[in-house]
Amino acid sequence: MPYRRLPKTDAARLKALKTLLSNNDLHAVRDRFLDWKLINQAQPLYNRLLTAVEQYRISKSSQVRNARKTDTLQHRATMYISHFVQVLLMAVERGEIKRTVLELYGLPEDATTIPNLKTADGLLKWGTKITEGEKARIGKGGRPVCNPSIGMVAAHFDLFREAYDNQRLLQQRTEKSARIISSLRPDIDALLLEAWNCIESHYAELPPEQRFDACRRFGVVYYYRRNEEHLY
Repeated sequence: MPYRRLPKTDAARLKALKTLLSNNDLHAVRDRFLDWKLINQAQPLYNRLLTAVEQYRISKSSQVRNARKTDTLQHRATMYISHFVQVLLMAVERGEIKRTVLELYGLPEDATTIPNLKTADGLLKWGTKITEGEKARIGKGGRPVCNPSIGMVAAHFDLFREAYDNQRLLQQRTEKSARIISSLRPDIDALLLEAWNCIESHYAELPPEQRFDACRRFGVVYYYRRNEEHLY
């Protein structure tokens, strides 16, 4: 004997609601067995879930595409900032730039290594400090570090920061859509449960084969257990 199970996925929930709403028998005045209040609740739930699922799909797809772009820009910005700091530290080591000036870049006076640029947060932190520090040093009359220049460094860093900020916005949109979907599931499942109970009760006197077929027309889903014969 097959058993009934509520939808486990959002696609299945949409299909169940659509089947329920599009069944002409529900709109017949004669022999109506589902309360209009239940049907009227189903339509806005279907519309809201459909909109949220589509928005989630669009946001997630955009997020994945932008992530690849952001990764490329992050790698490039990291390379330019790393090279700039290396040149800066070598200039300090040669005595061309005073060690005290390193404080303008947020670096300790005894710095000999590149700060942590391996994460996006680290890159954002040090990219800002390095570019602002170089501009401050030049503003005080210092000679610009070349190859790479701070202009090239800042250009690649700004491209990464813009892509990173956009990625954060896309993530927030995706998470918002996911929260909306999650909040709709309990109400949809409760509505389907009530509707399916009414449908099965209405056809309870029919023989099993006819009963299952009649209920399926309204979206009720039945499953067979493993190794169970499909008699109906």
